[in-house]
Amino acid sequence: MNTTTLHLLTASLLLLLSCATHVFSVTPCPPCGNTTVPFPLSTTPTCGDPLYKIQCTASGSLVFNTVNNSYPIQSINPKTQRFIIQPASIIPKTCTTTDKIHQGIILNNTLPFNITSSNTIVYLNCTRTLLLSPLNCSAASACHAYINATDSISACQTGPVCCTYRTGGSSNSYQIRVRDSGCSAYSSFVNLDTGLSVNRWSRPGLEIQWLSPRETVCVSQKDCDSATSTCGVDDSSVNGIKRCFCNGELVWDPIQGVCTKKITCFNPDGCDSSNKTAIIAGTTCGVGAALILATVAFLLYKRNKRILEAQQRLAKEREGILNASGGGKAAKLFTGKEIKKATNDFSADRLLGVGGYGEVYKGVLSDGTNVLSL
Repeated sequence: MNTTTLHLLTASLLLLLSCATHVFSVTPCPPCGNTTVPFPLSTTPTCGDPLYKIQCTASGSLVFNTVNNSYPIQSINPKTQRFIIQPASIIPKTCTTTDKIHQGIILNNTLPFNITSSNTIVYLNCTRTLLLSPLNCSAASACHAYINATDSISACQTGPVCCTYRTGGSSNSYQIRVRDSGCSAYSSFVNLDTGLSVNRWSRPGLEIQWLSPRETVCVSQKDCDSATSTCGVDDSSVNGIKRCFCNGELVWDPIQGVCTKKITCFNPDGCDSSNKTAIIAGTTCGVGAALILATVAFLLYKRNKRILEAQQRLAKEREGILNASGGGKAAKLFTGKEIKKATNDFSADRLLGVGGYGEVYKGVLSDGTNVLSL
């Protein structure tokens, strides 16, 4: 599993768990000294997941065991599922690390641990055969700056070759080799910016990551919480291993080691926040739409009012013109509705004739007055 995939998996799981309600948990390990031991790391057979075994010493410090050596754990980040171990030191006045007799750091590749791609390895006192390797053994390699700026490893200045490389990949995700036919010493730095001066480098460390754990192993139902999980055979196991599989709609959370309710809320700020956001958004949209409709209605009202006032003004002006030329008789303008009524909806029996200005109808007003309508 590459780093990008692991990051995506971790981020997705944390997002899903932000609104989760935990219902069942495996037995957590007690703190080791002042350090919390997160799931699935296990310091005893009765806590955590035994496949993720680490050691708590009598002095209260955590240790990671490799195939044939042990290394102190400097820090643990449960969110990224990673911890950093302290690499072996260089024996004074030599250019040899203390773990050379174990051939360096070698992880058990059957366990759920591997070296991340975040480490920069500085190889020291190497044989010239490494010049044929893909490692950076040039004069510009960061290992030269490291040797020249670190007094405690001055003995490494006489080594024939030093090299630098970034970890990651199938060939080196489980080991940092130290041997006579290669390099006799090394140091490791997490997320190193080689453009910085050596005095600004972080202290030596090697980052290890663990894979997401499966459901808890069980022998019978009594090993599981009957309310939330059932002991059943793992179909993916060739040895018929049984695990506590979550019941019903509950799902396994490998970060916390719990059976949890299936999440439908994906808001990292919380489900309540999501509901409030939706309500606020809906209210805002509703108020905005109402304001827009009110503005449009007001503008249409003003427009129709102006049109009506203009029509009334024109009608008065026409009546004034007719009265002025009517020889003292009062003139009146009739509306279309009044004319339609007077002509009986322009009935054919009211049609008097057709002239140059169109059809002429006989109209009868409500007071019995006869009029002509063009």
